[in-house]
Amino acid sequence: MLDNHFLVETIATIVTVALFVMVRFFVPKIVRSFAQDSNIIEHRRTNLVVKYIKILLNLLLLIVLFTIWGIRTTHILLFASSISAVIGVAMFAQWSILSNITAGIILFFNFPFKIGDVILIHDKDFPVEGEIVDITAFHALLKTKDGERITYPNNLLIQKGITIVKQYRDEQEFMD
Repeated sequence: MLDNHFLVETIATIVTVALFVMVRFFVPKIVRSFAQDSNIIEHRRTNLVVKYIKILLNLLLLIVLFTIWGIRTTHILLFASSISAVIGVAMFAQWSILSNITAGIILFFNFPFKIGDVILIHDKDFPVEGEIVDITAFHALLKTKDGERITYPNNLLIQKGITIVKQYRDEQEFMD
């Protein structure tokens, strides 16, 4: 009985994939022919419509194959939500890292303040005043009057208003 069920699933899968390949081959030709005959849709939009139709066909193929293989909808939704959560966390982490690196590069080339300057960061919830000890690719290290060390992300340094309270000046004179 198990082998007969497996044979039916295999034949149904082969037929479905064959039909899918034919539909995927002919539908873009039909859409492009319609767009060319009607002169309503421009070339870029035609490619976009074809792209969306292909995505829809791929999703439809997956749903049909999942149905043929007997996979329950609840399992598919659980898998899809898990993948979405992982991708969402990964994209947020990547954005955060890239935004700090980009801000670090901007601070490096723009240098509105430098190591040794005392700055005031205008943040309504957590205003910070401190001397810049170091500026790295990801963050700036500040030292407050109380000796507290604060790590401040570079992307927030770019976004917040900053007042340079005291600029660091090297008082040494250069002699020959």
